[in-house]
Amino acid sequence: MGQLAFLRMFILVAISLDVNDNRRHVHVFRKGRRHQHSLAKIWIEKNGEQCVEIAESELTTRENEVLVAAINRHWTFINEQITRVFKGEKTISIDIEK
Repeated sequence: MGQLAFLRMFILVAISLDVNDNRRHVHVFRKGRRHQHSLAKIWIEKNGEQCVEIAESELTTRENEVLVAAINRHWTFINEQITRVFKGEKTISIDIEK
């Protein structure tokens, strides 16, 4: 599991076992509770092109909007870090609130 980014009280994570899924995505956990279940799954691409969409979520509409906007702003970085996770390489985590 590779931590990709922090946003407010959330951590965006890529899971290496997801390498064979049909769309790249991130899982969203609450800081300090990472080992519980994922609060959201957000697709970041469709057919290899940037397309950020909520796949499933237990979060509020506003929280989902904030996450989607931040992922869109930092899409290239997040996508590159997912590639690193799938290759078994160390990831770099950034604060994407800014």
